[in-house]
Amino acid sequence: MTVMQQLTRTLHEVLTWLSGRGLEILLIVLGVILLTRFATWFKTMITERIDGNDLESDALVRSEAAKHRHALAQVLTWTALVVVYCISGIQIIERLGVPTSSLVAPAAVVGVALGFGAQRLVQDLLSGFFIIAERQYGFGDLISITGPGITDGVIGTVEDVTLRITKVRTANGEVIFTPNGQIAQLTNLSRDWARVVVDVPVPLSADIGQISEILRRVGREAYADDVLHPQLLDAPAVMGVQSIEVDQIHVRVVARTLPGRQFHVGLALRGRIAAALRGEGIHVPIELDTAEATSADDHAAGTASTGATA
Repeated sequence: MTVMQQLTRTLHEVLTWLSGRGLEILLIVLGVILLTRFATWFKTMITERIDGNDLESDALVRSEAAKHRHALAQVLTWTALVVVYCISGIQIIERLGVPTSSLVAPAAVVGVALGFGAQRLVQDLLSGFFIIAERQYGFGDLISITGPGITDGVIGTVEDVTLRITKVRTANGEVIFTPNGQIAQLTNLSRDWARVVVDVPVPLSADIGQISEILRRVGREAYADDVLHPQLLDAPAVMGVQSIEVDQIHVRVVARTLPGRQFHVGLALRGRIAAALRGEGIHVPIELDTAEATSADDHAAGTASTGATA
C-alpha cells in the first residue's frame, strides 16, 4: 500500500468518525452550552420576578419566603448544571471509544485516594444542603459569619448561595466567599425581627429619674416619627441602669425593629438621645455624640456601639 493510499484511507476514517461520533460529540457540547444558557436565563427570570414582587409591595424588608425562594432558585440551577455536565462528560467519553465499564476499577482506586482530599468538598455540599433545607438564611439576609481565620466575625449581605459557598458583601463593598463547611457559627441579623440596644453613659451625679424620663420622651418621639415608625415594632423602652462605673452610669434603651433595620434605627436613636441630653444641659460623652444617620449601609459602624440579636 502506497503512502498516498494510506493517507487517503486515514482521511476517509477521520471523515467517517467526524460525520458519526464526532458529530455526536459536537451536538452534545452544543446542547450543554444551550442548556447552560437556558438555565441561567430561567434563573435570572425567576429571581427578577421575585425581586420585582418585593419592589411592588409596601414592605420595607424582604419576606422570609422570598429570600428562601431566591436562594433555592440559585441552588437548583447550580445543581442542575452540575448533573448536566457530569452526564455530558460520560457521553463524550463513550463516544471517544473509552468503555466506561473499564473505568470502574481505576475510578474506585482514584476515588479512595482522593477521598481524604475531597472530605472538605463533601462537607461543604452537605452544609449547603442543610442551610437551604433549614432556611438558615437566604438572598438579601444580613448575616455575621465566624469560622477558621474569622474570629471577629464578618458582617455582610448575602448575594449568592450555592451548595458549596456563600457570597457575602460587606458594608465596605468587599465580597467574601466562604465555603459552607467552614462556617463555624452564623448569626442571622435579619430574621423575623431584630433588637436595638443602646447603653447611654451619663455622669454619676445625674438624676436617674430625669434621665429615664428624657429617654422615654425620645422613645415616644422616635416611635411617632414618620420615618422611624414603620421600622419599629414597638416604642423604645428604658430598661434602667445597666452598669455603674467610677465616673458614669449606663442606662439601657431597647427597641425591636424590622429585620435588617436595627443599625439605622440605632444610629438615629443615639443621635436623638445625644441631642436631647445636650438640650437639658447634661454632658454627653463623645461615644454617644453621633449624628443622626439615614442610610442602612452604615451597619458596620453601628455594630460597634449597638447590640443586635435575631
